[in-house]
Amino acid sequence: MSARVVLQQADIARALTRISHEILESNRGADDLVLLGIPTRGVILADRIAALISGIAGTAIEAGSLDVTMYRDDLAKHPTRTPAPTHIPASGIDGKTVVLIDDVLYSGRTIRAALDAIGDIGRPRAVRLATLVDRGHRELPIRPDFVGKNLPSAQTERINVHLVELDGADLVSIDEVRA
Repeated sequence: MSARVVLQQADIARALTRISHEILESNRGADDLVLLGIPTRGVILADRIAALISGIAGTAIEAGSLDVTMYRDDLAKHPTRTPAPTHIPASGIDGKTVVLIDDVLYSGRTIRAALDAIGDIGRPRAVRLATLVDRGHRELPIRPDFVGKNLPSAQTERINVHLVELDGADLVSIDEVRA
């Protein structure tokens, strides 16, 4: 299996900065904004975006995590990972704009599960979606509001996001998956 690097550290940093500005512009500032990352890499990206927005807006932005493992409708088909803790900022999500953040958007099933999980937690004013990579192949009518990079890919390929906090380097690669 050969990996082809499609985004490097500088590309990821640029994409996250652009996403941060777009979130602020869309929300008309940082008021009532909550970022929720989807484990594992979405949480790291949410923390990075929260830091960027905080620096741009000059006010602290709340970031948390939203584990959707037990809300998935495809648990029988795919091996699950151990659920991670969900951490909702102390001020909650009611009446706020929640931005879900994930590393790769593929079928849309993870985001559908996230919407179900949010419904059990509270009632936000609006829910938006930010993703570092949109690879296409949607199975559900879900579209990101903020995208770092559109990477059309074959279903025989796998998009791998590597982040320095977990993997020692920031990069995105495409691997051909052999059957």
